[in-house]
Amino acid sequence: MPVKKSPPITSSRPAASKGATKTPPLKKTAGVKPAAARAGRVRRRAVAPAVVRDIFMRFQAANPEPKGELEYVNPFTLLVAVVLSAQATDVGVNKATRALFAAADTPEKMVALGEDAIRDYVKTIGLFRNKAKNVHALSQLLIEKHGSVVPQDRAALETLPGVGRKTANVVLNMAFGQETIAVDTHLFRVSNRIPLALGATPLAIELGLEKVIPAPFMRHAHHWLILHGRYVCKARRPDCERCIVSDLCTSPEKRV
Repeated sequence: MPVKKSPPITSSRPAASKGATKTPPLKKTAGVKPAAARAGRVRRRAVAPAVVRDIFMRFQAANPEPKGELEYVNPFTLLVAVVLSAQATDVGVNKATRALFAAADTPEKMVALGEDAIRDYVKTIGLFRNKAKNVHALSQLLIEKHGSVVPQDRAALETLPGVGRKTANVVLNMAFGQETIAVDTHLFRVSNRIPLALGATPLAIELGLEKVIPAPFMRHAHHWLILHGRYVCKARRPDCERCIVSDLCTSPEKRV
């Protein structure tokens, strides 16, 4: 007579107990560290719309006209500065571009300067060789395809060498007053911490913020969030004691 197999025994012990089956590791998600992804199993919700409005009202009251920290003299030099700022500090970029823009503040002058000379001006900036190549090439394309004028269209900007979505959004916002949100590491962190909009990628954060930020605050929203992340809601140790929205923040990293 065949022996019937007993059904498997389900253990009631917690996963951390000896002999328990380990949970397979989470796949890495762009923009989110594995530890953060594991913590994300406890689902967080973005703050309510009324709280979002209160947060931006406070940012506006504290700094009505926030400004980017890159130095420029026209839309072209702004475009060049933002391209150079990838994986570099604004302070470092400004030191290099003061002399560069004194020598070349138009696409024609930049092309005439030549890639080798551009490289000498920006050699103190990280990835300077490739950036110099991109600056020379985008200047040439602006002359050939856009009449030496920086286009006011994201898709057209993204066809230029060294220009991605974030760079295009910065230029559209700062040079032309468009209500775009440029998601850098600071803004990405702040949005996920408070949270205003939750997302694993910069694009998800950008689209999420566009849905929740009230219209009166869209023009300056990305500057307020970037500056807040750079000087207050810092990566390693958020300075919650100085934060003007700490009472509205629900981050588990909050220190007050």
